Amino acid sequence: MLPFSCNVGTELKIEKLIYGGDGLSRVEGEVIFVPYVLPGETVTAERTGARKHVQRAQLTGIVEASPDRVPAPCPTFGKCGGCQYQHATYESQLRNKREILVETMRRTARIEIDPAQITTVPSEPFGYRNRAQFHFENGRVGFREMASKKLVPAEQCPISSPKLNQVLTGLNRMVRDRRWPRFLESLEAFTDERSVQWNVMESERPVAKHFFEWLAEEIPGTVLGPLDYLVNNDEFRVSGQSFFQVNRHLVSSMDEWAIGAARGQSAWDLYAGVGLFSIPLARRFADVTAVEGGRSAAADLERNARRAGLEILTLQEQTAEFLAAQDQAPDFVLADPPRSGLEKAVTGHLLRLKPKEIAIVACDPATLARDLAVLTAEYNLESLTILDLFPQTFHIETVARLTLRT
Repeated sequence: MLPFSCNVGTELKIEKLIYGGDGLSRVEGEVIFVPYVLPGETVTAERTGARKHVQRAQLTGIVEASPDRVPAPCPTFGKCGGCQYQHATYESQLRNKREILVETMRRTARIEIDPAQITTVPSEPFGYRNRAQFHFENGRVGFREMASKKLVPAEQCPISSPKLNQVLTGLNRMVRDRRWPRFLESLEAFTDERSVQWNVMESERPVAKHFFEWLAEEIPGTVLGPLDYLVNNDEFRVSGQSFFQVNRHLVSSMDEWAIGAARGQSAWDLYAGVGLFSIPLARRFADVTAVEGGRSAAADLERNARRAGLEILTLQEQTAEFLAAQDQAPDFVLADPPRSGLEKAVTGHLLRLKPKEIAIVACDPATLARDLAVLTAEYNLESLTILDLFPQTFHIETVARLTLRT
């Protein structure tokens, strides 16, 4: 069958949203992906590309709008690649994320789940981000287009925190100053709403110290080094190369959803980062081992544990290597892996060791489903919880809790 010819006037009926933010339509046996649409809508679109039996198209008009469609508050929405769902009510965003998670579990893991059984923890829908990357080009500052390096100039960002928007205002002023280093391509800012930590992401050559001193003059709260982030009553030292969760509203409750009522003698925190879960685990379990591959984050974790007055065995080691050397399981394992999920060796060792309970904090439903397909050979999937860390975007953060079958 020849590829479907989708031109400007072609009408498409949108069936559903898929992970990544696009809507899916089918015409003449071809699957067509269109961004910035909603389920049930009839739209017009123009073909932009194809791969195998999947067509891509850009939205050219709305023939019949969904009742869930709302005006996007951001003037750069649809250009900037940061958000995919600002045209949808927040309630519908959560509903669509549940449905995407259910379908991913069914398709990848052969696990059937009722959407009503998935707990969904909402966030403030705007102003939540505590970290952002800013890009610079020809005296302008902004963000990048989706799947492109093209700059989209921006004055404000609705999903960023008030402090990050203050940063963006300052950068817009500074980038037009003759002192601005034209070779600097992108900076990352991380904030707790009091202090601002900076990381150079892209630069043609090293950035001089006096530039950061200038930043400190122009951007109140600038720190030249680690940032101490307060979560509940604990301060977490976060160095420049260390990972930390980006939703400032939900970070304080993540441990409750991940750990739940689990208590006991021993626990492992795998892919532990700076200890966001290790520290609350150490208040629930007598012996806690935290495993973190990154040198910077592992050092931060050790410092954070000492400051909290807790004994946590911190190992700077890759998770698979740590598990390979173990012959006895703890009562509870918490894993917060990167987007790529648990390595095959990790799920294999978990099945060999058989801890009583496992909690996985996953930022990609496909890799989570892949891992659960393996683990559910020995474990019952007790619950799935969506923590909506990324409103207005397609990203889905999920906590899966499993118990060993007896």
